[in-house]
Amino acid sequence: MATTAQGHTSVAPAIRAAAENYTALNDLIGTNKELVMQNLVETYGDQGITGMLKMTGAISSGGSADQVEWFEASRRHKVIPFTNITESNDVLSFTITATNINKYDVFMDANTGVRYIAQSASTSTTLTAVPLSDGAIADPSDDSGDLIMLGNMYPQGSDQPSYFVESEVTRKKNPFAIVKGRHQVNGSQATNIGWVDVGGGDYRWFMYAEQEARKRFEDQREMIMLFGQQNDGDANAAAALDPNLAGSDGYVTAVEAGGITVSNANANPLDSFAEFDDLILELDKQGAPSEYAMYLNRKQDLAIDDMLASGISTGVTAGLAGQFGAFNNDADMAVKLGFKSFTRGGYTFHKHDWKLLNDPTLLGASNFLQGAMVPLSNVVDARTGVKAPALSMYYKEANGYSREMEHWVSGGGVLGHTNNGDAGTDVATFHYRSEIALVTRAANQHVIIKG
Repeated sequence: MATTAQGHTSVAPAIRAAAENYTALNDLIGTNKELVMQNLVETYGDQGITGMLKMTGAISSGGSADQVEWFEASRRHKVIPFTNITESNDVLSFTITATNINKYDVFMDANTGVRYIAQSASTSTTLTAVPLSDGAIADPSDDSGDLIMLGNMYPQGSDQPSYFVESEVTRKKNPFAIVKGRHQVNGSQATNIGWVDVGGGDYRWFMYAEQEARKRFEDQREMIMLFGQQNDGDANAAAALDPNLAGSDGYVTAVEAGGITVSNANANPLDSFAEFDDLILELDKQGAPSEYAMYLNRKQDLAIDDMLASGISTGVTAGLAGQFGAFNNDADMAVKLGFKSFTRGGYTFHKHDWKLLNDPTLLGASNFLQGAMVPLSNVVDARTGVKAPALSMYYKEANGYSREMEHWVSGGGVLGHTNNGDAGTDVATFHYRSEIALVTRAANQHVIIKG
């Protein structure tokens, strides 16, 4: 008991390091909603992509299947490559991939601008066409190029087309990855604790060493979400190790296969307006949204700062962003999360330092990856029509059981936890497990920056 200056006694709050009062950091954040923003900024805001996913609500349950599936539509219009041209009496035959062609379809040579009209309907690998301008015959020696399908022009009294172009829908999938970790403390170490008042006189405690172990596990989980890869098949060594090891594609893996990679011989691939403008032109080709989050290592971040500063003296424009759609148009929230924003060519870029790329014990040891650009928009599933974030993380869940982030403690009486093993051992073992999968929708609109 404590005695006050007035001679009265007061009772100190009952604070005990009992098991029921222990909380992991994620649970601590979720306990007091008033502290959510502050704690998220401190704990997750500097962690990287998975932290941003959590903060923007892009983490969803993936149900009870062993993989996440989604569907993407191809381009509405197509370029038809040709590999050979022959000519006979002003009729040209183009060798193409088997494509539905209607009589009177109109094409334009992407290189010469010459327009042709199909002579007959076909589903084969040959397109026969005649030029719309007299004498505008392609050089038969030009054995490769692209034809752009413009549309069609039918004469009066003609019938409807024989064929139609059906939108191609591609089924994508990514299995779940199971990531595990553990940490041990002895009974003496378990007394090194911190306390947080979560409101109403409810004090929760956590262990510094265990929280570091948990953050280490989350970093490793993020590394798998970046560089994980599906198991290719029965013939490889990974399959021989365990045929049940499906693997899971990480972000870099997905973008390397189907997205945009910026890389050159410079130490900073994006360090000039010319290079940045080339990237913007590529984004235009991919139908990219107008808003991006840029996760950068320090060197690349500074290079862009220098680029923007040089624009002031040279008159090249790139302004501070006034658009913060990804943050509910809240500029203060963007600042609190560590984002600095600018505009260029009709795009808004929110750049952020990425801890994993600066840490010399993680990706900072090499120059392999300098940054990533994630579109801040929803993508419509081509089969269901449901809108979902361009980048999202799913976890296994069924019947109230979630495997997003499992955390449990066992030990020989330490912190009140026991197990079926050696109950006399003066240690507590903390276990971590997560079954997750990253979904990179419309990978063609995502960008990775390599050194």
